[in-house]
Amino acid sequence: MIKPGIYRHFKGNMYKVLYNARHSETMEEMVVYQALYGEMGIWVRPAAMFRETVTREGKTFPRFEFIKDE
Repeated sequence: MIKPGIYRHFKGNMYKVLYNARHSETMEEMVVYQALYGEMGIWVRPAAMFRETVTREGKTFPRFEFIKDE
């Protein structure tokens, strides 16, 4: 499970994790989260992808970094 709270995407934008969910057909763990900028859109992403690391210019970062509890 992904801990609910505020996260920073590796590109700099902030997001709020709202819920952990499961795909109804595959039972894959999903994360429901909200952008904290612009139109404040609601997004869904596989939890495995949410947890991934990203390498840019020889440096490795978490795709989403936990910042604080909501």
